[in-house]
Formats: sequence, C-alpha cells, structure tokens
Amino acid sequence: MRTIIVDDHPLVRQGLSSILDMEEDIDIVGESDNVSEALEIICEKKPDLALIDLRLGKGCGLDIVSEAKKQKIYSKFIVLTSSASYEDFLMAEECGVEGYVLKEALPEELLYAIRVVSRGRKYYDPGILEYKLRQDSNSCSEQLTPREREVLRELSKGLNNSQIARQLFITENTVKKHVGQILSKLDLKDRTQAALYANNMELKHRT
Repeated sequence: MRTIIVDDHPLVRQGLSSILDMEEDIDIVGESDNVSEALEIICEKKPDLALIDLRLGKGCGLDIVSEAKKQKIYSKFIVLTSSASYEDFLMAEECGVEGYVLKEALPEELLYAIRVVSRGRKYYDPGILEYKLRQDSNSCSEQLTPREREVLRELSKGLNNSQIARQLFITENTVKKHVGQILSKLDLKDRTQAALYANNMELKHRT
C-alpha cells in the first residue's frame, strides 16, 4: 500500500514513519508539511492512501482532499488529528475522507484503521463515532419497527444472521432484510456500527 504522510510537525512524521515502516504491506512514498507540496506529491505519486493532519500551519488538510478529488485522484484519505471537535469531523466527512483518527490512538488502532480503509470501508475513531451516534439517537431509533429493534438488540450481542433467526423464530432471509433496513434508517455503515449504536442506546436492556 503506497502511502504518504502529511503533517507539519517533523516529530509526528518521524513517529508515523517508524510505525508504518515496520509493516511489510505499507510503503511510504512521500512526506510533506504543507498543502501545496502535498498536492504535488499526490498528483505525481498517486498513492493508495494519504495520512493527513487537519491543521497544517496556516493551511487546512481538507483542502488537499477536496482538490485531489476534483482532479479525480482516487487515493484514500485518513485524517489524523488531535482535534476531537465534532464540527471538524463533520467537515472531514463532508469532504469525503475515508477515515478520521485521533492522534491519541494507539499504533495498532491506526494500523487497523489503515487496513479497514484499504479494503474500501470507512473508519471513524470510536470516540467520534460514539458522539455521532448519540447526536440524533432518539429520532433515529424511533424510525425502527418493533421487529427491527429486536434484531438490533440481537446484533448488539454479536450474533450472526443465522443465530438471530433462531433466536427470533424467523427466517435468515428475513433477518438479512431487517439488518439492511436498520443500517439504512440509522445511516450506519455496517453491523459493527449497528452493534455499537445498540450498546450506546442500551437497547438490549429495553423491551
């Protein structure tokens, strides 16, 4: 996975390089500390992934993302930032970043995020995701039918479709349809996010 690092702090870049260099499937092809140089590297190297700080001196890392997407460069972007501001996260999400990781994350968390994103999925820091899910949790959960709430409750226990079907005495195909509706109504990406949502809302303790 060809990767570039964009951060205006040399020590951060060095630390990230040390972590990523240990991974056989990650190849660092460039580093930068500002928006314009980062765009030049991305245009030239067309990396698979770019790790970008949100704030780059007087510049904004999201400008890199926006411009790269305008130029139809299909790199994936993970914002790596110290900002836990929900407003910053929303701006990043609106720009279409594939990941948002806080700098307080452990190295293994960052590596996990990179591999999730490399497989075509999105990764949001658990703390940010939890806040996101709580924002309009009441209105969202009210959209679910009683049966969908039951399925969501079983999802929170880590059950697969077959197990949920046996637990609720319905067909596996019916479970699959309910899961699809739950993800759509709650605007969630996958079962993991649905389970986190259910646990946060304590649906498994409700009747």
